[in-house]
Amino acid sequence: MTKAIITSIAQTNAVGLFSITFENDDFSEFRKFMEKFKDDAVRNKELNLILTQIDRIQKYGALERYFRYEGRMDDHVMAMPAYRCGLRLYCLRMSDSVLIIGNGGIKGFRTYDEDSELSGYVINLQKLDALLREDIEKGIVVIESTDIHGADDRTYDI
Repeated sequence: MTKAIITSIAQTNAVGLFSITFENDDFSEFRKFMEKFKDDAVRNKELNLILTQIDRIQKYGALERYFRYEGRMDDHVMAMPAYRCGLRLYCLRMSDSVLIIGNGGIKGFRTYDEDSELSGYVINLQKLDALLREDIEKGIVVIESTDIHGADDRTYDI
């Protein structure tokens, strides 16, 4: 197990964007994703599609239509972009106004399960989702408007 915290990336009137930062990491998972693909000429167009989608989310909220369902039916794991693309960015869509952005990579197989790297990103988000749900049920964490109250001083074992 690795310890992780939820860090704020950006706040707008429509959405609060967050990411996960693992213990002893300098960068959040979203920042690692960006660093991995920012200079990749082959994936540049796909990265720009995802960044354009994030801009839309910042304006209009984390609306369901911007995402593709991933993970299990009972979790909040989603992927961007919603349409066919070789690059995937995995997220926890907690509501229309709260999005936790994880990491992602190149989708080289039919499903993320077939790729250990992508599967690892999804599993980490599924574990965080389960822990957040427990904290929400206990009243420790409250998702309100564009914020996750109570999570800023929590460490999660993922």
